Amino acid sequence: MGPRTQRIFPVLIARPFRSAALLAAGALMLTACGGGGAAESGKDAGKAAASAAGYPLTVENCGEKIRIGAEPRRAVSLNQGTTEIMLSLGLADRMVGTATWTDPLPKALVKANAKVPRLADNYPSFEKVLDTEPDFVASSFLSTLGKGGVATRAQFAKVGVPSYVSPADCTKNDKVVGTDGARSTPLTMEIIYQEVRDLAKIFGVEKRGDEVVAGLKARMAAAVKGIDPAKAKKTTFLYWFANSESPYMAGCCGAPGIITNAVGAKNIFDDTHDEWPQINWETVADRNPDFLVIGDLTRKAQTAETAAKKIEFLETNPVTKKMDAVRHKRYVLLSGQAMNPTIRTVEGVEKVAAALREYAPAK
Repeated sequence: MGPRTQRIFPVLIARPFRSAALLAAGALMLTACGGGGAAESGKDAGKAAASAAGYPLTVENCGEKIRIGAEPRRAVSLNQGTTEIMLSLGLADRMVGTATWTDPLPKALVKANAKVPRLADNYPSFEKVLDTEPDFVASSFLSTLGKGGVATRAQFAKVGVPSYVSPADCTKNDKVVGTDGARSTPLTMEIIYQEVRDLAKIFGVEKRGDEVVAGLKARMAAAVKGIDPAKAKKTTFLYWFANSESPYMAGCCGAPGIITNAVGAKNIFDDTHDEWPQINWETVADRNPDFLVIGDLTRKAQTAETAAKKIEFLETNPVTKKMDAVRHKRYVLLSGQAMNPTIRTVEGVEKVAAALREYAPAK
């Protein structure tokens, strides 16, 4: 069980997909009326409109080609990361469901999100997703659209629903080393920007996608201003996502790697390429990081999900309470979304950079 593990709901066998049936029935009715002339004219006009708008289009995604026949109007986001991108793109009125939540939303997205039904806090069933009659589904993780998740991509394709997975989750090594996979190549913000642009293209809002990316890039640049490179190079960080008994700590090359590299510091476990290896507290204490970056989650899937529970553990456990970062309360609290490869990874850079600027290491 990795840091993203959620309670798994049973996958049900879905009833026939109603939207497809309704569309087919509508097409038959049009063909039966008026000798076909008006229907054909309308059909041609529809094709012309779709073509003018850039549809149908094909998007390369995680080794698959997904075909989008028309601008999605009934989209479902199955993970919070994709939900936040879609809301940032102004797509709330084209969404009919969200699922799998770890954190409160940024204030700027709360109002838009209130318009979208929440299907489940964790994984919804396949049946519940199909009840919304979706024309597009998106997820942050391959596991969400894999066996044991909501449903496979093949299952959605079988009922005519194209699916999209965040490219950040598809750049891991084929050979899984740890529970959450491994990376031989460090993740970069460019992969996250690609996801924003992909979704903007799918929904026909490319200009808004460019604006979102430009905003993220500006925040990244502003976040690292004023950092002393010499001080940063000597400063070490540990990233703890969840679980107190067998804690999930960040390896070198996922979203925490983006954060650490951006500020020019060092992750004490940058010698492992596993995404979220489980590491014992004795090893953590031996490496004695200067800062502890702590996931502050609202979900209830692991032990010590909230930052408060994590800090309580750190300050009472006989092994961890002697660590320098604990004794001096050098904590940086991040949302789970900031510690996963999402648009909120920028938030992680901002908060870690702020802590680093204020840090005065012992001479």
